[in-house]
Amino acid sequence: MARAPEAGQTKTRLVPPLSYARAAELYRCLLLDKLLQVAGLPGIDPYLTYTPLGARRSMLGLLPETFTLIPQAGSNLGDRLHRLSAILLERGHPAVILIDSDSPTLPTPYLLDAVAQLRNETTDLVLGPAEDGGYYLIGLKRPCRTLFDDIPWSSAAVLAETLHRAAAQRLQVATLPPWFDVDTPEDLTRLRRDLATTGTTVAPHTRRFLCSNEED
Repeated sequence: MARAPEAGQTKTRLVPPLSYARAAELYRCLLLDKLLQVAGLPGIDPYLTYTPLGARRSMLGLLPETFTLIPQAGSNLGDRLHRLSAILLERGHPAVILIDSDSPTLPTPYLLDAVAQLRNETTDLVLGPAEDGGYYLIGLKRPCRTLFDDIPWSSAAVLAETLHRAAAQRLQVATLPPWFDVDTPEDLTRLRRDLATTGTTVAPHTRRFLCSNEED
């Protein structure tokens, strides 16, 4: 799931230390790295889902050839998540995984584990907890609007409320290891530190952006 990387519309919590234009460029790099990571996963049908609706042309320019591009529709984040999961499941996919574009250093084994968990007959729902109390990934086998309606989005209660509702629906939940999104200046500092200790194949677009930003 992604937004078009437009100045003043993406990663505004990183202004300052970045300018609006640089924050949008960083988000573009985060998205490119996530697309690159997902493209390397075997046995899946990858999609890029975007907002706003008028951004189709610009998003096509970022799209790897193996991906299908579809717009997000809905009145809020929860509505968009539910509609996307329902649309993809109605296309005949046995399960759907929705992931954010803000976690460029997320270990690929976490994504592979999510796919494997959903291939397990006993698992109904997979969640990847974000360290801020939300989640970076949700995977499910059937539409379930109650997991998305009236959730306190952008709060530390998102994951807990989702787990509470999953228990009420008697869903069997698999939980992945926690990870962090890049939302704040502190996250950006952590990202720089993490990339300094990982191989150069991890998040190459984001890595180049951060190196060029140091030179500015």
